[in-house]
Amino acid sequence: MYTPSAFAVSDRNKLHDFIEAHSFATLVSSDGDSVGASHLPLLLNRNVGKHGQLVGHFAKANPHWKILDGSSVLAIFHGPHAYVSPAWYGEQNVVPTWNYVAVHARGILRLEQDHGRLLDIVRQSVEVYETPQPTPWQLDSVEPAFIDNLLNAIVGFTIDIEQLEGKWKLNQNHSVERQQRVIAGLRTRPDTASQQIADLMERIV
Repeated sequence: MYTPSAFAVSDRNKLHDFIEAHSFATLVSSDGDSVGASHLPLLLNRNVGKHGQLVGHFAKANPHWKILDGSSVLAIFHGPHAYVSPAWYGEQNVVPTWNYVAVHARGILRLEQDHGRLLDIVRQSVEVYETPQPTPWQLDSVEPAFIDNLLNAIVGFTIDIEQLEGKWKLNQNHSVERQQRVIAGLRTRPDTASQQIADLMERIV
């Protein structure tokens, strides 16, 4: 990821917080002849290795997993993004841009097909995503035979993160006055992403 120093974020806790808040990722791989991509929720184990470990699963019907065991992969976590109009600067010789936040995690993917390990992965996923619900759904409410069929239809994996990088592109390379004008422009829009970008910019101005 091209990341000028003004936009780079390296704080491990901040990057981990972002991954947990935006856990639906794009998982990208290349075997030299072709590029594969899958869109998957990825859980983070913060305390494994230097940068943490990602955990997830594929549908077994997805052929992507068949080429990945032991391969280097890239997980892209997408945050809010918004178009920035040059009209907001109120100056000459300016151009449009796009503000956004993203985190890239690179590492080696290892497949997990043991029944017990797959159950652990599914149970962890349910716990993470159901706990905030008003009435959390319980995996144990499902018949064991149904769970067994589910586990036979998926392939689990872990990714030990070897490189973690973040990019917060929020007009830090512009003057405070320009940043404030962009925030004001974003505030005129009704969409959630523009408001989120404005919130992030306000924290750095």
